[in-house]
Amino acid sequence: MSTLDIRQIHKEYAADSIALSEFAFQMVLTPQQREERFAFFNEQESWGAYVDGKLAARLSILELHTWLHGKRFEMGGIAGVATWPEYRRGGLVTGLLHNALRVMKEQGQTLSFLHPFQFAFYRKFGWETYTDYMKYEIPTAMLPKLPLQTGSIVRVDEQIPLLNGIYRSYAVRYNGTLDRDEQWWKRRIFASKKGTAAVYRDVAGVPGGYVFYDVKDNICKIHEMIALNYEAEQALWKFIADHDSMMDKVTLQAPADNRLSFLLDNPRIKQELVPYFMARIVDVVSFLEQFPFAVADDLLGTGMRESELTLHIRDRHAEWNDGSFTIKIDAFGTAKVEKLQAGQNDLNELAVECDISTLSAMFMGYQRPEFLHSINRLQGSEESIRRLEALIPRRQTYLPDFF
Repeated sequence: MSTLDIRQIHKEYAADSIALSEFAFQMVLTPQQREERFAFFNEQESWGAYVDGKLAARLSILELHTWLHGKRFEMGGIAGVATWPEYRRGGLVTGLLHNALRVMKEQGQTLSFLHPFQFAFYRKFGWETYTDYMKYEIPTAMLPKLPLQTGSIVRVDEQIPLLNGIYRSYAVRYNGTLDRDEQWWKRRIFASKKGTAAVYRDVAGVPGGYVFYDVKDNICKIHEMIALNYEAEQALWKFIADHDSMMDKVTLQAPADNRLSFLLDNPRIKQELVPYFMARIVDVVSFLEQFPFAVADDLLGTGMRESELTLHIRDRHAEWNDGSFTIKIDAFGTAKVEKLQAGQNDLNELAVECDISTLSAMFMGYQRPEFLHSINRLQGSEESIRRLEALIPRRQTYLPDFF
C-alpha cells in the first residue's frame, strides 16, 4: 500500500519540482531560465505530495496582497498546480488544496486567488470566478483621432517607484488587483514582458498614467495602459496612435467595465469578454471582520448602533467556515462575527444561506446578492437580501496580472 506525505519542498529538491512543472506546463527552459528558477525557488511557498518518497504532485502558495474596496488584504495565490500523469486522479491535488487552505488560514491569508485550468474543477473546492477582462483588437485606422494633447509623455526605463506609484493609485479603485512590490515588477512585469514604458505627466508635471507596450511584426501589444483620468487616457492613446507607420493593429486588455469602443468613431472593433481568475474566502470570520461594509441607510439618523445579519455557510473543504455565523456591523462598517455552536438557536430572522464559492463571488463584488438569489445560489427572505445589497459596497473587479 502506497504512503502519502504532504510537506514543503526543500530547496535541495527544487530540481524535482522544476522538472514536474516543465512537464506539466509543456515548458522547455533554457539553462539560464533553469538557473533563475533555482535561485528564486522559495521552499516556504512550495508544497509537494509525496508517494512512497517520490514527488508526485506540487503547488505553490504565493504570499501576496490584494485590494478590496480600498483596503489591503493578505492573499494566498495558488500557482503551479501539477501532477505526474501516473499519479493523476488519485486525490493528490485534493490533499494539496486542503493543506493549502489550512496553511493560508494559519498565515492570516483570508483570501485566495488562482488561475484555473478548468473552472468547474476548482468550484468543487470553493473557488469561484471573481473577475473578467475585456480583450480588444483595434486596426490602426480605427484608433482614436486625437489632436495634440497637453502635458508630456516620456519613455522611461524600469523606474519602478514612479510606475508603481501610478499603478497603486489605479489599483485601489478596483477589487482584486494586486499590491505589487519591487520584486513583482522586476520578475513578473519587466522580465516576462518585453517592451517600452512611457509615462504621461500633466502641465504641472504630475504623473497621470503610463503605457507599457511592444511593437513586433506590425502588431502593437499593450501590456498595460494605466490612466488616472481621461486627460491621461487621451494623451496615451495619442502617443500609441503616433506609431501608425509601424503597426497594423493594437491589442490590449482592460477592465470588464471599460468603455473604449464608445470613445471610437467606429465602435465595431473586435472585443471579447474573457473570464479570468477565481477567488475563495479562506477564513470567513477573519475576512468578514476585516471587510469594509457599507453603512446601511436604515442606521443613519435612527440612533441604532448596529446592523445584524446571520450567514449559514456550507464549506465541505474548510470545516472552520462550515456553519452559522452572526454578524453585527456598527455604524462605521466594522463587523464583529461569531460562529454559532451546532444546535445553538439563532433569533435573528435576517438570515441568508449559501456555499463558500457563492459567498466569495458576492463579497469580491463580482456578483450581487439579488442576482445570486434569483438563480437560487443564495437563499433568504427579501428583507435579508435587501440588507445584504445595502451592506456590500459596489466596485468593479479587475486583475491585470497573472500567476
